[in-house]
Amino acid sequence: MPNIIAKPPTRVVLDTNIVMDMLHFGDPRTAALREAVAGRRVQCFSDTRCLAELERVAAYPQFRLHDDEQRALLLTYRGIITQCEPENNSVAPALPRCRDADDQKFLELAARCGAWMLVTRDKELLRLARPRRLPAPFAIVNADDAGHLLLELAPEDPAHRV
Repeated sequence: MPNIIAKPPTRVVLDTNIVMDMLHFGDPRTAALREAVAGRRVQCFSDTRCLAELERVAAYPQFRLHDDEQRALLLTYRGIITQCEPENNSVAPALPRCRDADDQKFLELAARCGAWMLVTRDKELLRLARPRRLPAPFAIVNADDAGHLLLELAPEDPAHRV
């Protein structure tokens, strides 16, 4: 029987819209991401600032989430993330600047935790994925592209190994 070496999970950061798409709306574009999370092939990271934004957004009236539903969504998300807070003396790496300063925190988090990709549907963040003088040290992708990339990384089915 061949040795099967487990690959470490792929490190990802999800912006607030993707979290809502995945956990509240069940958006089909996030299906591969949900499966990768459930199969522990990805490790999601967040921090206090990103969690605070999710909490604020989950309370928006247009989402029609009652207090208990908001708490459940946040609890579910906290159950799949690893906290990655900035250290007091840490030096932020050189990163592209997002036009929306409020979204810069996702870039900083992805760099800090060594993410392979930042999954977003924010146009300003996705603009940073284009070739530029100072590229991000990780992929910036939408949910569809993340799904394709995660499928490419899926481990082979051990039943098919020789």
